[in-house]
Amino acid sequence: MTVEQDLMSGLKLKRLGMLMEPQPRNPQEVEGVLNPAAIRGPDGGLYIFPRLTARGNYSRIGIARVRFNDDGDPTSVERLGIALEPEADYEKRPDGGGCEDPRITFVEPLQRYVMSYTAFSAKGPRIALATSKDLFHWQRMGLATFGPYHDVEFNDVDDKDASLFPVAIPNPSGKAELAILHRPLFPGTRPEETACRPASRELDIDRESIWISYCPISREGPESELIGKFTSHHRLATPVSSWERLKIGGGTPPALTRHGWLIVYHGVSDLSEPGKAEHKLCYSAGAMMLSKEHPQIVRYRSTEPVLTPTLPQECQGTVANVVFPSGIDRRDDLGMPDRFDIYYGMADNRIGVARLDLPEFLPAEGFADSPKAKV
Repeated sequence: MTVEQDLMSGLKLKRLGMLMEPQPRNPQEVEGVLNPAAIRGPDGGLYIFPRLTARGNYSRIGIARVRFNDDGDPTSVERLGIALEPEADYEKRPDGGGCEDPRITFVEPLQRYVMSYTAFSAKGPRIALATSKDLFHWQRMGLATFGPYHDVEFNDVDDKDASLFPVAIPNPSGKAELAILHRPLFPGTRPEETACRPASRELDIDRESIWISYCPISREGPESELIGKFTSHHRLATPVSSWERLKIGGGTPPALTRHGWLIVYHGVSDLSEPGKAEHKLCYSAGAMMLSKEHPQIVRYRSTEPVLTPTLPQECQGTVANVVFPSGIDRRDDLGMPDRFDIYYGMADNRIGVARLDLPEFLPAEGFADSPKAKV
């Protein structure tokens, strides 16, 4: 199945089909396989790390090797087991637990793969980190720690959608550090809470947004101390377009292109009819380009989504009307520069893959959004 979209954003995205769905009678996957990390291993093969959801939203992180056809398109997976499951206190809660929605980056200064994932305990979702040298053996680093932002204590705020840059980049003071993208869930800013507000409401620029934070890197010492405390917080981008009115959040880890750092992110809108008490949410995907030299500067954002839920597998599932990008794989091997395969969750139940070819020039109708808030 091949469906092509050529939207006003000028970016072309071609669906390649569904890659993975729950195995019948597998209790670890009864509520879905979704939102995978994607990364090339030391052997050159592509591995995905899907969230496997058992009954009661009990989530593990699996590992699978992607199979390709003769044309180089991903077609299926070989399941290889479990990478992480709830074991640490910060991953458990009385009624279950969760290791959810991983992203994986090979961090060059550390010469390690670093997984950022959502740890779901009784305190709520938090960002956790783990490292590996081979993708098969993972060592937990614990919860990511954050310095305060004005009067907000970041460590006490729910947080999700984290991904790391693969190289050290200049922080606002010009010092090379590790940077992370994340989405703090400040009280009162969830889509279920904001959907009832009028469309013309004034946005709080410090919330409902994608943030970027920085931390020093240590190349020596215990594994748990290689990554320090994240500070120098910037609100990177906030909801602007109608398709992302309720919220935006991170998606794929940053990938360097000729135009800068590419991120395929998610946005949430309300599909409900006016006057209806129940709100029907829709998750779509957009494209963002950050400055190569100063990634806290947004060079481009698509005015329209590059992918919206239209297929039955995207519109019907555990959560309806969801496409959720989380994995990215550079495909220069197919003969075109800046070609990427995007792995995404379909209705929180299955995994799909689509291909994105970046144009030679950024479309003129995109817009930049470079807030100044910082600490």
